[in-house]
Amino acid sequence: MIYTLTLNPALDYILKVDSLDIGQTNRSDYEIINAGGKGINVSKIFKNLSEDSIALGFVAGFSGDELLKILEKEEINSDFIRLDSGFTRINVKIKSDKETEINGKGPNIDKKKQKDLFSKLEKLEDNDYLFLSGNLPSSLGSDFYRKIILSLKDKNINIIVDATGDALKETLDLSPFLIKPNLRELEELFHITIENKEDIRNYARKLQDMNARNIIVSLGKDGAYLLSENKEEMFLSAPKGEVVNSVGAGDSMVAGFVYAKKNGKSDEEAFRFSLACGSATAFSSDIAKKEEIFDIYKKIDQLSNVKKKINNN
Repeated sequence: MIYTLTLNPALDYILKVDSLDIGQTNRSDYEIINAGGKGINVSKIFKNLSEDSIALGFVAGFSGDELLKILEKEEINSDFIRLDSGFTRINVKIKSDKETEINGKGPNIDKKKQKDLFSKLEKLEDNDYLFLSGNLPSSLGSDFYRKIILSLKDKNINIIVDATGDALKETLDLSPFLIKPNLRELEELFHITIENKEDIRNYARKLQDMNARNIIVSLGKDGAYLLSENKEEMFLSAPKGEVVNSVGAGDSMVAGFVYAKKNGKSDEEAFRFSLACGSATAFSSDIAKKEEIFDIYKKIDQLSNVKKKINNN
């Protein structure tokens, strides 16, 4: 089974305003409310790929109730823990000539509720997948993902860590199955500036030396780089298309890689599918649908095969 963990989910309140006038009353052209959070985005793309997952995390208050209603309506399986106080954060995202976001802080998570989460995680079985996605709430501490992985050390769980900074660093020696820093995050991890592809290779290898198994470095419009646990490495260019909404593209990439590996694909095939998922979401107004993903995957596959023929001649 696949589990996703979103410790600080949100209601994303998205508004479109032709021209945002700071300090004045503005009226939106349209508005929508989505269930947000990196782990939730991963569960959404698995749902679109007809792959079962269970979304875990914490919710609170009226906004938490609404988030669960949205997940139920979208047929996303979930098993969230309800907090006794506070409310699930609401993120306001204003789309205008310049995109502006105001992200809420979220509720505190007390020790008892933390223990409730660990009790749920005890149910995971060998060969399950667990996505640890997003930044950690301040009430949990930067080592909370590490604590989770250590609590599961007696089981063969495939852990995917999609986090930044200390939250990611704390997990590297525990052999996460997959990590996915972007270029800026890779620079921040090592306090360096990436100048070229060789730098990307070198620092990805350092991450593997620190015990990460599979590393994808997302490069935005320039595509992505993979260093697999089988020592395969490759760069892939991003397919051409109009970026509509980058929210969830990185989450779609990690979901795509796991989906493909879980279904018996090679490292290279999984990497292509990962890039297809991320690109399809970036080209869509929401998390990509199955048809959109496979259309782009075919294009990436065809382009890769053409390049192989050219290189072999």
